[in-house]
Amino acid sequence: MTKVSRTIVEVLHAGRADLFVISWSKSEVIEPIPSHTAHSIKELEVGDIFHTQSFVLSSSSLQQPAVSSQEEIVIPRKKTWNKVAVLQALAGTVKRDVTAYDYRFQDDPILSPSGSLDVKILTLAEESGRNVAKYFISTYPKYFQTDYAEPHIPCFMPEVTEPQIEGVSEAALKERIQLRRVTDAVDLYDQLLQGGNTVSLNVTNDLLDLICLYGDRDPVKESFLQQTLSHISQYLTSLPHSENNNAERIFGLLSEPNTRSYSALIQGMVKHGAFSKAIETYTDLRRNGLIGDVAIFNALIRAVWGSYPTFNERVEKSMNFLVEMESQKIKPNLNTFNAVLKCLLNSGKFGRASAFSVFSEMKALNIEPSLGSYNFLIYMFYNAALKDHEEANIAILDNVMNEILGKSFTPQHPEDGFFFTSAMTICLKFNYLELAYKVHELLNVGENWRAKFFELIAQNENIETVLKWYRDLIPSVLSIKKMNFAKDQNVLNEILALMAREKHSVEVQESFAECALDIMKIFDDPNKNITLQWTVSSIICLVRIFLAAQRRAEAWNAVGMFQRNNRVPTVELLTEFLECSMKAGDVDQAVELLKLSAGFCIPDTPKLIQKLQEKFELSETHRSILADLEVEFNFVQ
Repeated sequence: MTKVSRTIVEVLHAGRADLFVISWSKSEVIEPIPSHTAHSIKELEVGDIFHTQSFVLSSSSLQQPAVSSQEEIVIPRKKTWNKVAVLQALAGTVKRDVTAYDYRFQDDPILSPSGSLDVKILTLAEESGRNVAKYFISTYPKYFQTDYAEPHIPCFMPEVTEPQIEGVSEAALKERIQLRRVTDAVDLYDQLLQGGNTVSLNVTNDLLDLICLYGDRDPVKESFLQQTLSHISQYLTSLPHSENNNAERIFGLLSEPNTRSYSALIQGMVKHGAFSKAIETYTDLRRNGLIGDVAIFNALIRAVWGSYPTFNERVEKSMNFLVEMESQKIKPNLNTFNAVLKCLLNSGKFGRASAFSVFSEMKALNIEPSLGSYNFLIYMFYNAALKDHEEANIAILDNVMNEILGKSFTPQHPEDGFFFTSAMTICLKFNYLELAYKVHELLNVGENWRAKFFELIAQNENIETVLKWYRDLIPSVLSIKKMNFAKDQNVLNEILALMAREKHSVEVQESFAECALDIMKIFDDPNKNITLQWTVSSIICLVRIFLAAQRRAEAWNAVGMFQRNNRVPTVELLTEFLECSMKAGDVDQAVELLKLSAGFCIPDTPKLIQKLQEKFELSETHRSILADLEVEFNFVQ
């Protein structure tokens, strides 16, 4: 590691939260921040992480070398293009239309599934077809070996799943390793040794890799559907480590194991949960005079995260391994730093300060953080706030998005896929609308977090913007009518709330009123096969939609739904309706509304009566009715 990393190691190893301001251009420590200011980590986090030279994650000025004005420009005589350059250029002119039908149904969109049941049936049918095809190919492979393609295209040919080399030989062992037949490979290896044959160290290491990868047993042949459903959790779960397994037995038979042999064994132990044993194996490696490699140290740092329950122990052991990497002249890679960041999770202010030091070290070594690295960072700052419903510092996620916006990322770490979901969840939880637009701009189209993005827009933007994003984000095949969402109570309530939230032009309000009438028909349909119940909030939204469209007759009918559905209106709604009736000069309707208010024993009924009396010169009949209402209301109270 560099001098920077040694400083970081010394600070973290000492268990202190002191931070050092580091100048990459000079590669030296300028000055420490006193410990009494360590508690003010927020100021350092927000101001100095991304935009200053001393604590920057990436900068175009640092990434691009300066070009001298007198440098000679050489124009190449010939440009060599790769084989897919034309396809890449064409692909750059178009982008995916998320509102279109799936490519499988472009010729016949009527076959596209329109409901959850149809999706399930289609998925099962596709899986059945794959299984049938695999069955015939595996049962009658000789009928599928004819190759008509010129030139030969291996990916179009059936996968070879049966060994072709017979007998006991090293070539046969290599074939079984390539076919990932763990049990057959181990048996053949034992037969070779029993027959007095020797197996090269490289082939033995390949066998160790295979055994450690699959946990000393043949891999389970999952169907395509199972692989799709479990691809996220595959790296999190693994088979338990068993004592006296074939990997350890074969490793013990080696007269002179090399670093790769130890690497396979240690990575297998960590993968299958034998963390303490992996650390002991590394000690044996050093005792034999060998040095490790970056894969070994990455596995050991992951083992630290699973071996030690306290944060201080994790940090101490992880930093010890980083020191050993430096002493053995082994350069860390992206997975090394991501493993360190994982060790710093749930560690409070000290972990957050250390995380910035890790990012600085990555910058010094010209290692570009992956989306998983940023996911660890935002998790440290926002996880506690998400759990405890506390206020969060928006500047952290804002600086992260400013840093990575416009960049192109490829999957490099299992955590990369969680970044967009985590970022959009934070935006939705803390109502960060502008940041949500940045997250969307980074990926443009997403599958896992699209619903959160649309929900945030629906909560904050006007109806025109909401409908625009609805057309852009929601596929046509998933429209409300086609997915039968029109019979979903939650969806209907959300639609009513969205239409009632703001006032719009006359044309828009008229459209909303017609839509509200359609929703009333759905609720009141006697032939409906589902149970829909009017709630207080949904009736309130209904009344406000009709009032905004100047349809007092429909609004008054909606007010009557409170009595018919045994619901109690709010004072705010009654006040709003009374003002509308008074503005139209309809005293009779206003008096009927006050009767309704008194019938529900609304506490503010006397105030509403007084408000009507001050506004109009009432007739004797109306004054008598209101007087009776006041007496009756006071008697009930």
